[in-house]
Amino acid sequence: MATITVERSFWQALPKPKAESGFWSWVTTVDHKRIGILYFWTSIVFFLIGGVEALLMRLQLAGPNQTIIGPDLFNQLFTMHATTMIFLAIMPLTASFFNYFIPLLIGARDVAFPKLNAFSYWMFLLGGIFLNSSWFLGGPSDAGWFGYPNYSLKEYNPGLGVDFWIIGLLLTGIGTLVSGFNFIVTILNMRAPGMSLMRLPMFAWTTMVTSFLIVFSFPVITVALLLSLFDRLFGTLLFDIFAGSDLTVYHHLFWVFGHPEVYIIVLPAMGIVSEILPVFSRKPLFGYSVMVFSTMLIGFVGFGVWSHHLFTVGMGPVVNTVFALATMIIAVPTGIKMFNWIGTLYGGRIRFTAAMMYALGFLALFLIGGLTGVMLSAAPSNAQIHHTYFVVGHFHYVMIGGALFSLIAAIHYWGPKMFGRMLDERLGKIGFWTLFVGFNMTFFPMNILGVLGMPRRIYTYAAGMGFETWNAISTVGALIMGLSILITLYNLLTSLRRGEPAPADPWDGRTLEWTIPSPVPEYNFARIPHVSSRDELWVRKHPQLAHGAVAETAAAEEAPEEAIVMPGGSYMPLLVALGLFVGSYGLLYYMPVFWGGIAVSLLGLVGWALEGDNLRIVRPGGSH
Repeated sequence: MATITVERSFWQALPKPKAESGFWSWVTTVDHKRIGILYFWTSIVFFLIGGVEALLMRLQLAGPNQTIIGPDLFNQLFTMHATTMIFLAIMPLTASFFNYFIPLLIGARDVAFPKLNAFSYWMFLLGGIFLNSSWFLGGPSDAGWFGYPNYSLKEYNPGLGVDFWIIGLLLTGIGTLVSGFNFIVTILNMRAPGMSLMRLPMFAWTTMVTSFLIVFSFPVITVALLLSLFDRLFGTLLFDIFAGSDLTVYHHLFWVFGHPEVYIIVLPAMGIVSEILPVFSRKPLFGYSVMVFSTMLIGFVGFGVWSHHLFTVGMGPVVNTVFALATMIIAVPTGIKMFNWIGTLYGGRIRFTAAMMYALGFLALFLIGGLTGVMLSAAPSNAQIHHTYFVVGHFHYVMIGGALFSLIAAIHYWGPKMFGRMLDERLGKIGFWTLFVGFNMTFFPMNILGVLGMPRRIYTYAAGMGFETWNAISTVGALIMGLSILITLYNLLTSLRRGEPAPADPWDGRTLEWTIPSPVPEYNFARIPHVSSRDELWVRKHPQLAHGAVAETAAAEEAPEEAIVMPGGSYMPLLVALGLFVGSYGLLYYMPVFWGGIAVSLLGLVGWALEGDNLRIVRPGGSH
């Protein structure tokens, strides 16, 4: 007992990081808003890296028999582009809005586990650095973003590239997994008084279902990656067919994660669109309850469709039929959402802001992606086009047409709240039309190329096969898409410097985040709100709709709290993440470094447990 007392006093005696300003305040922050901003800018950097990798591949495929890049580099670019875009760009950019806005949407001052939230960011950042450092340490993986054996086995892929890929995904996966637990607990336990589950904003609902998908699917990919890593580092023969193993075990493990991953990316996009359409249609979301249950149904059925990725491996007609039917069934709740969004628009007074245009672009493009998905759900037709560019076109209509358009919509919609400055609407609309045209020029020809028989994952093709024109159009479209992203980035950066100051409620919003100043104070709400309606702010602005509830709510929030207790910063989340980061290099190069990194992480965990909460008193108005 005495020892514990001494250790605790030692950790509590360490200098406490200050959270007010400066570089170290960002390094040690546990504020969900700052962590959201860190996620935001880091994911944009990785997005630009992934975009450059895509453009290099498109330039290589612009014409037949080109030698701009060779087959080895093409395979590395293919692997790193997909891995970067999925795990280091789209998912973390979505997580930036989770972090910043979920507490605001539910009327909370922070997430349930602030230090765990900081740890999740550092694991994402350091995992991404580890993954991309392979470019400078012998070359990255060329085994594809799926890492199938035999492509990934040591005897066929002897460098360290695949090892970097596996360990990098394990590092980022740890951050994603703890983030999923954090948001589940936050949404279930930290809602404002009066905010029942059926009063949650749709973005909060999609975040919670997405978090459950993360919690149940990421352990599966972790197992698959660890088995593959054991084969490579320790010679366990788990995927050696001559030792009696079955390579399709890895395929199933990967896609039990891989298909829920599609909904991990798409469900938040649906939540963003469900927030934007009612605001700019000046109508409540049509069919809220049905939208909630369809979200849960997508999450549930999403775990029963993974083998439609494996129709061509010889599972047999019965299994193929079951997964084909399940894949068709999951189109039903998605279609319900589409009709509800159209119902929200119908009869509304629509304002075509940049955010609204991106949201409408999502509806059109995601519909095309969904329809091509239904075509792929039929096992017989799938067998004909499975390894063609038709699948590439379908995938990008879902991922970019769905996720990217909604995320840029979120930047225009929530950017003023995050950064306190309004974005330029004219540039926003130019960026939309450039992206919309460039996107369709890039990916619609891929559907045609797939029907013509162009295989995916090839680095060149012969002349006279009918692929030249469509590939040239696709490459021009990719360049136009790149221009659009630069326009949006320019708009964002210039608006941060000289954009108009954003009012608290620039869009005539409906939810709680628009009740507080822009940018948001450290404590979020001067007094925790009392919620009386699903569209709380809208009802407050139109009290005739409230049937007396608004007066009671306003009385409960009349006086702000004099002193608010907030968590202080901590070095420990970064220390734990750094230990794992350094130890990962040791695992590949020098085992004593690995054990040293593990020791640092364990030391950080002890400090995490014993340093205390480092609570600070914040007074509305700025004093501490």
